[in-house]
Amino acid sequence: MKFACDKQESYTIFSVTDPKLNSLNAPTLKTELTLLNNEGIRNIILDINGVTFIDSSGLSAILVGRRLCENSNGTFVLSGANDNVLRLLRISQLESVLNLIPTLQEARDYVMMDELMRELGDNEEEKNTDYTDDDE
Repeated sequence: MKFACDKQESYTIFSVTDPKLNSLNAPTLKTELTLLNNEGIRNIILDINGVTFIDSSGLSAILVGRRLCENSNGTFVLSGANDNVLRLLRISQLESVLNLIPTLQEARDYVMMDELMRELGDNEEEKNTDYTDDDE
């Protein structure tokens, strides 16, 4: 499978450059996403801008990436899906469980906003645990 991987501080962009994501290369995608997650990467943008066809194995690989990020309290975004791929995702009823973002820049913004919201949520929880009933 042909791909490119761009690791940033808060996220990684994994770009599939093969036109097909199918049973021949989906296992490689699953492996690569698992390796990224094992490295501690919890926010992944899967850029499928060049992909024109996805089969059930490809959908399974995408769902593995989503699960890995979710289990790591991270964000998984699918970016650049063309009309044919979007139609398949709708038919498969996966549009409701996947973060489908049209462009790479919007995907970056989405992940950064999600990360900021998690950080703010963590800070809010810390503030709430600082106060106890014993203080009264």
